Amino acid sequence: MALELVGVAGLFKVGNQLFTAEGPGAVAKLASLGVEVFLDLKYHDIPNTVAKAVAAAAALPNVRLLTLHASGGTAMMRAASEALAGMKNRPALLGVTILTSLDAAALRELHMPGALSSRAVALARLAKKAALDGVVSSAREVPAIRRACGRDFLILVPGVRPATAAANDQSRVATPAEAIRAGADYLVVGRPITAAANPRLSALAIIDEMKSAVRSRRS
Repeated sequence: MALELVGVAGLFKVGNQLFTAEGPGAVAKLASLGVEVFLDLKYHDIPNTVAKAVAAAAALPNVRLLTLHASGGTAMMRAASEALAGMKNRPALLGVTILTSLDAAALRELHMPGALSSRAVALARLAKKAALDGVVSSAREVPAIRRACGRDFLILVPGVRPATAAANDQSRVATPAEAIRAGADYLVVGRPITAAANPRLSALAIIDEMKSAVRSRRS
């Protein structure tokens, strides 16, 4: 799959499934292809544990983005940021706000009051306060997070699906064009590419849609 997409995908995501099965070797194997890695392990633990995990992850080859749950709190996020202080060419740290598989009903079930969008923005503010480089959010929250946290704050949008693709287990999805127009810096596209009959052609079509949206955003 990676060989098919070298030169097309901007980053290759290594998530919990692959990392659990193959460990750091999966990152090293991708790095050997000359590609960069989005290590999406969503750390959430006590500050000391997360700090050490982040430092270990950052030492892996070609890792450019790391994730942790913003709901772990300011102390945990700050410890993670401090673990990378002074590291040359360190990866960017992104705090996960609200998973795109969750909706308002799911938050109520978890006894998390308030509107979903306002909760995502509050978590983004905490992430910025803790010196993280950005956050992960659905496209719906991007404009509000951008207003709250500024132009230089990175926003990565998962749950991206072309209009013809199934939502699967995602609740808050967006097309590539919608995510770009909302102001996203990075898009995560999984199954619409990995499950396609021709992953490379599917990825190229998505990139064309992204480029068109970038042009319209600048005009």
